[in-house]
Amino acid sequence: MPKNLVIVESPAKAKTIEGYLGKDYKVTSSYGHVRDLPKGDKAIDIKNHFKPTYEVTSDKKEVIKQLKKMVKDSDTIYLASDDDREGEAISWHLKEVLKLDSDKTKRIVFREITKNAITKAIENPRNIDIDLVNAQQARRILDRLVGFELSPVLWKKVKAGLSAGRVQSVAVRFIVEREREIDKFEFKSSYKVTAIFNVKGKELNAELPRKFETQEEAEEFLKVCLEASFSIKNLEKKPAKKTPAAPFTTSTLQQEASRKLSFSVAQTMTLAQRLYEAGKITYMRTDSVNLSQEAMESAQNQIMSAFGPEYHKSRKYTSKSEGAQEAHEAIRPTDFANEEISGERNEQRLYELIWKRAIASQMADAQLEKTLVTIGISNSDLTLSASGEVIKFEGFLKVYLESTDDEDEEESNENRGLLPPLTIGQDLDLTEMKSRQSFTRPPARYTEASLVKKLEEMGIGRPSTYAPTISTIQKRNYVIKESRDGKPRDYIEMVIKDGAFSKAEKTEHYGSDKNKLFPTNIAMVVNDFLVEHFPNVIDYKFTAKVEKEFDDIAQGIQQWDNMIGNFYGKFHNTVEEAETVERANVSSSRELGKDPKTGKPVIARLGKFGPLVQIGDQDDEEKQFASLKKGQFIENITLEDAMELFKLPRDVGMFEDKKIVAAIGRFGPYIRHDGKFVSLGKEYDPLSVNESEAIQLIKDKREADAKKHIKTFDENPDIQILNGRWGPYIKFAKKNYKIPKDKVAEDLNYEETIEIIENQPEKKKGRFAKKKK
Repeated sequence: MPKNLVIVESPAKAKTIEGYLGKDYKVTSSYGHVRDLPKGDKAIDIKNHFKPTYEVTSDKKEVIKQLKKMVKDSDTIYLASDDDREGEAISWHLKEVLKLDSDKTKRIVFREITKNAITKAIENPRNIDIDLVNAQQARRILDRLVGFELSPVLWKKVKAGLSAGRVQSVAVRFIVEREREIDKFEFKSSYKVTAIFNVKGKELNAELPRKFETQEEAEEFLKVCLEASFSIKNLEKKPAKKTPAAPFTTSTLQQEASRKLSFSVAQTMTLAQRLYEAGKITYMRTDSVNLSQEAMESAQNQIMSAFGPEYHKSRKYTSKSEGAQEAHEAIRPTDFANEEISGERNEQRLYELIWKRAIASQMADAQLEKTLVTIGISNSDLTLSASGEVIKFEGFLKVYLESTDDEDEEESNENRGLLPPLTIGQDLDLTEMKSRQSFTRPPARYTEASLVKKLEEMGIGRPSTYAPTISTIQKRNYVIKESRDGKPRDYIEMVIKDGAFSKAEKTEHYGSDKNKLFPTNIAMVVNDFLVEHFPNVIDYKFTAKVEKEFDDIAQGIQQWDNMIGNFYGKFHNTVEEAETVERANVSSSRELGKDPKTGKPVIARLGKFGPLVQIGDQDDEEKQFASLKKGQFIENITLEDAMELFKLPRDVGMFEDKKIVAAIGRFGPYIRHDGKFVSLGKEYDPLSVNESEAIQLIKDKREADAKKHIKTFDENPDIQILNGRWGPYIKFAKKNYKIPKDKVAEDLNYEETIEIIENQPEKKKGRFAKKKK
């Protein structure tokens, strides 16, 4: 047995590191955290300076048993968990649980898994930094206190099973407030004028630099231009440059991977973790844009050899965020010579993005020449503008250009490429001039990436918290990520072409959203309750201040228990005050008006299975109910919208002598036929789906089910062999069982199937346990 034991957090990392350290070292894994606060109210001794009680989590008991055996046979133990607060806490917990002797225990840290970094770490061990541990403990304890005391208040006053959290509730608040901004937004229209000129067979696109507020003004201008001649009034050429963006931090990587690769925040972090553990990139939880001297030299060598010396420019970046750890590095490749890697396709794509961003940050500016063209109109003082951009020297653009969030930017008629040859005084032939009515846009709903950006800007959360926060608010059904279709809208378009003026009313679709975050009705009710009764907990500045205090604890400036004490006293009083709030006063219901037929009140409210409208008050024994459709909110649904919902369930028609019924249920709109349910998805509206569409959906569902079903057995019809997303599997008693690779699903008999079920290996526990909170 080797005399040196190195304990890391994940098996993948252990494998990579063992390859570097050689036979004198055994590298093993703790599979993340080994201890946590137990459930219940015994975890934190509030009266005794918030002293926590930790216990080994059930899935880690075996891990600890194995580690104890290894420790016994080792002379030196190296604790090598991640170089951040969470990692420091893991090392401390391991030291406590394994009862490690300080004299034979060393803490080592590295931010990349390379031979050089690991060797350097072994040569420069340190002690556990208790300030970092305390910062992590403070976050864990504070978040437990908030959740533990706040959630029961929500259960009593709003709805059972709800949860609240210090950072998650603030994230939900952003989304709720944005939804309300969109709802209240008043559209204003204006008229933009664009023109196309023919210059010796090439197109020149131009536009009027101002917009007209009314249709009359725009029409008048176009009619003036009908009689006008056009010429180049001025040409102005000026140099410009573009500068590369800084290398990635956790936040900017999450944003850019969302924009360029369409990855969710959680997916980006999972892939980045794999790349880090395989030794391909530096540590993926960082808010620093700094590159080490060694990394800058490595990038320089790569740029010089691949592109030439004129493409290189050494750059040092500094972080804007207050609490950034400048001693840490940005996310970069561990070896710039590796432009691409082998492995799973999405890992390759993310690595390529990281490589390009980091290498571009050390490259020369792109040199451009911009040409601004002013076009005179013979019978008007107004002028049209056109512009073009020529790249004189590519610089970093040879490798990479950062994307932006402005996906809804109005289309511009600027020709960003080469302009046709032009001279001052040159006459232009007008091909077409158009004035189109356009409308102001409401603020955009958040994507996962733009929400991360907002949280970071406001100082809320840290690199390790963005992904878990965004996953949590979706898991708890406060927020739904989805795409929604827009609505039709009429607009006016006026055109002059071939010496004639024409005007037409056209229709466009507006407001469609792709992979945006929408609040649910429950989010709105909970948010309003928290804003009213717990303003501090979800106040942006206060939440950012708490984050800053965690940073102070990490730097040894503040005592962790004092910090929690300052928070807890006021918070606990607020909880006690909220206990006195009458449930009826929590605004989860709203009277919309009277039912035109019966005169009974029509109420929108939260029901056990979601938002609904009802005819009749709570005491009415003949109440009628209808579920709200997706995108409808209790706070702004109209009486007219509500009455439409009572048309459901509706009879759609007949199929095979049985009735087809359309309705909305707990999981969305559906049709029911012969006791079976078929989801309508977003393509069909339960109020308008017709008989032929419904019949086709029923047939499609039957076909899909037939393909899914492989076989069942007379001996036990509950055992099914089915076709799934990842291939055939056995389903029995609400559990799924893998079919061994050497077996053919269609050929399995009952005895073989039972044998597979009985001998299914236990899933390894702890392997994918969540580490970051």
